[in-house]
Amino acid sequence: MIFITILFVWISAFINPVIPSVFYYDSDPMPLYAILRIITGSVPLVGVLFAFSLVLLMSFMLVRFNTAVFFINERTFLPAVIYILLSGLFPQYQHMNPVLIGAVFLMLAARKIMDSYRFQGVAYDLYDAGLFVGTGSLFYADLIWFGLLIIIGIVLLRTANFREILISVLGLATPYVLIFGLYYVLGKDISSLLSVIQYNLFASSPDYIFTRITIAVLFILGFLIFFSIFHLLSLMNAKKIKSRKTFYLFLWLFFISGILYVILPSVSVEIIWITGIPVSYFMSHYFVFIRKKLISELFFILLFILIGIVQVLAIV
Repeated sequence: MIFITILFVWISAFINPVIPSVFYYDSDPMPLYAILRIITGSVPLVGVLFAFSLVLLMSFMLVRFNTAVFFINERTFLPAVIYILLSGLFPQYQHMNPVLIGAVFLMLAARKIMDSYRFQGVAYDLYDAGLFVGTGSLFYADLIWFGLLIIIGIVLLRTANFREILISVLGLATPYVLIFGLYYVLGKDISSLLSVIQYNLFASSPDYIFTRITIAVLFILGFLIFFSIFHLLSLMNAKKIKSRKTFYLFLWLFFISGILYVILPSVSVEIIWITGIPVSYFMSHYFVFIRKKLISELFFILLFILIGIVQVLAIV
């Protein structure tokens, strides 16, 4: 199913591998993303293959996270299938971009946050979580706002104390201390680096023009997300403590990404790479445990078909 889905939703990217219109993060990229762009070059197919590989990696990480934490309470490949399906929603972003790289680092951070659960003493995993988010933000600047998720994780999973909050903040700051130190040692203009960071955080992203078919897909997807969250909340009290806290962490991730989309001009529909993480888990939980599966499965099939139409229209 995973193999069929990923071929299905990436067909337009491979048939028509073009470099998309220049986004703000391409015109003045963050330091690590700038290095990556130099390494990969400007060949369109290379960018598509890179993004395709990251989506495969993300699908593996999503399944592996559930296997390790076991919060859905069933081993399933559904999170991978759903995330891959969502990756075909906006064909213009099926190319190398920093948001997808940031999503990988955010998954690593989420794993470290959960590793701190019931850890005796000071949980230095929270420093690692901050380090992952901070490093990812050197690819995608707006990932830095998800540092708030670490603080939320501390409150949810542990008896919050100032020391652990400070450790997580130090983890966030470490990549920036290193990059500023490197600029200083090499004699580069530090003010230009500050300008790049400010630009990537607050620049205006191009308005995305939603086609009718995309609106239809988003309507079906919104329907499934709503009922997935409603179904999850109705069963939350019956779950084990760790599972419940993990789902609450992903609910916060979902809300933070939605708020950033609404209030920040630099955040556009490319946030789907991050929002797709909690959505994949919510929908997987829904499809695994819903008793009356017929209607929900019909909507899932309809979603599958509509995303296929989006891909076909991207080719012609």
